[in-house]
This record gives sequence, C-alpha cells and structure tokens, in this order.
Amino acid sequence: MKLIIQIPCYNEESTLGITLAELPREIPGVDQVEWLIINDGSLDRTVEVAREWGVDHIVSFEHNQGLARGFMAGLEACLKAGADIIVNTDADNQYNAGDIPRLVEPILAGRAEIVVGARPIRQIKHFSPIKKCLQGLGSWAVRVASNTKVADAPSGFRAISRNAAMQLNVFNEYTYTLETIIQAGQKGMAITSVPIHTNGYLRPSRLVKSISAYVRRSLLTILRIFITYRPLEFFMLLGSVPFSLGFLLGVRWLILFAFEGTQRSHVPSLVLAAILILIGFQLWVFGLVADLLSANRKLLEDIQLRLRRTEIETNTNLKK
Repeated sequence: MKLIIQIPCYNEESTLGITLAELPREIPGVDQVEWLIINDGSLDRTVEVAREWGVDHIVSFEHNQGLARGFMAGLEACLKAGADIIVNTDADNQYNAGDIPRLVEPILAGRAEIVVGARPIRQIKHFSPIKKCLQGLGSWAVRVASNTKVADAPSGFRAISRNAAMQLNVFNEYTYTLETIIQAGQKGMAITSVPIHTNGYLRPSRLVKSISAYVRRSLLTILRIFITYRPLEFFMLLGSVPFSLGFLLGVRWLILFAFEGTQRSHVPSLVLAAILILIGFQLWVFGLVADLLSANRKLLEDIQLRLRRTEIETNTNLKK
C-alpha cells in the first residue's frame, strides 16, 4: 500500500519548508509514504527547497497553469508512480499534517473513495464573517448539486483512492475543489468528510483574491458541472418556467375570450403566451440533445478509464 502526498506549489519557498517539516513518512496501515510537489511555474526557490527536504517526485510546468491543472497533473504523476492513495494538501501549511491518518482511514477501511477534511470554519480567526457565511452557503450548494454530505466543499485537504483518481476530470481552470466533489457525486463514488485542524495563518489566499469574484466563479463552476452531468433535469426545470408562464397566459386568454367574446381580442397576451411556450419547448429539446451528448461523454469516460488503467498497469509491470 503506497500513499503519496501531493502539494501544488507556486512561489512557495517561504512556506514549503514549514509544510514539509510536518508531513509524515509513516502512517498506520500504509507500507510506503512518498511526497510529490507540482511546481506550477514558480520563479523562486520552490524546487530547491523541495529537493533539500527530500521530496520524492517533482512535476514542473514552465509557466503558471493554475491550481486546477496542477492538481490534475499531480494525480496523473501519483498514479504513474504507483500510488494507492493520494493525499492533497496546500503548500502554505494551512492544514494540520497530523490529521492525515484520520483522513485516509475511511479509504483504508473501504468506507469511502474520497475523503474531504472539514475545517472548523467558525473558529478560523482570519476568515471574515462574510467569508464564513459564504463558505457555508457554497458547501450547501455543492451538497445539493452532488447529492453528497460533504461539510466543507472548498477544502483542498483530501484523500483520494486510486480508483477515484483515475475517474476524475477537471474542466474548470480556476479550482478543482467544487468540481471534483460534484463530479464524484454524480458518478456514485462514496464520499465522506472528517473533521480536521488548521494551522496558523502564514499568507493571504491566492485563490480568493476577492469574495465577489470567488462567489461568481464558484457559482459558474457549480452551474457548469450540473449542466454537464444532469443536463436533462437542468433544461427541463429551466424550460418549465417559461412554458408554465405561457400556459397560464393562454388559459387567461381563453377565459377572457369565453366571457368577453371578440370585443377585446387580447392579442398581445396571446402572442406572449405563444412565445413563452415555444421557448420552454425549445429548452426541453436542448435538454434531450444534451442528455444524448451526456451519454456519449460517459462512453468516452469509460474508454479513458480503461486506457488509464492499462497505462498504469503497464508502468507498474515495467518497474517490477
């Protein structure tokens, strides 16, 4: 059983050493623990610091690619290195490394494929009241969209089984946290949360540069993934709004016509009813087409999963 701890890094020379100093090399139930960093185009001594601390694997981008691409590159490298469990943490030492055994325990016990560390949001001093409220609201929205019970969706401290890692795909370029949970939930993976501790505040978040921008991007991510994985439900619900309004206007026109005859034709309301009904019907057609495309996407994902498994098994056999 091999566990690899991956850390996305972008100009982290001042905090990476602190983070690595806390990481374990031995975990109960795990035979081998290795470290991997994703150097996302750092311009400082991030790679040198990683080598000084004996990091086992280093994945480097020539230019900054963003957190989401770095996360996926890390998963690919961990799988190729033979990881059975992958733990993702941040380079700013936000998460307490002592909680890693607690994080991987549900996977070792076979109860979950993805485990997300739930931070004590209300107790984090450097989080403003607005941010705490928005974190809770965002987690609720992700729970609804993914049909899971993840307590802290934006948390990047998580453990992922080998099987789950092979099935994940991130389309968003901003962050992976929300998308991977919704995606895993829609695929029926077992996801759970465990309470974790956080460390002191070392630097401002590079992901949340402003609350409004973070909320806007998070909502767009949730909406996009919901459309991708449940298109028929989304467009049926969306189309029901104009269709229902048009239907009610049509009923109103019939009632008025029955009582008033042709004295007042109410043509504008009849035209509006027809337009709304047509819009609703078109949205339903979009839903059917998107559902067919979704079925095709699932077939492509199955092919991708088989190719990944074949590639990883081939690499494993070559190493043996």
